[in-house]
Amino acid sequence: MKGNQMRSSVFIGLFVSACFVVAAAAQSAPSATEITIDNFTFGPAEVKVPVGATVTWTNRDDIPHTVVNADKVFKSKVMDTDEKYAFTFAAAGTYTYFCSIHPKMTGKVIVQ
Repeated sequence: MKGNQMRSSVFIGLFVSACFVVAAAAQSAPSATEITIDNFTFGPAEVKVPVGATVTWTNRDDIPHTVVNADKVFKSKVMDTDEKYAFTFAAAGTYTYFCSIHPKMTGKVIVQ
């Protein structure tokens, strides 16, 4: 009987440990954020994300646009309708960006 209790205790301990590992991994997984380009606007114009997050811009306009960081950290190619550009932010900071074709279009990613 003691052997069965021991095996049950070990099994329960391993199960509980596995649950904690899965929960910790889920909490530390980088997030994904979507920004839409539509009607000559980045929406939302400002986002806050954790370090390691990936931001994806999708062009929903009928004309081409780009996403260019003011400090040249990232730069998309020219995106036609429904094309996407993604960038993963590895360092904390404030990243301003604009469309190089339409420079009045601006946005900001704050990485914390």
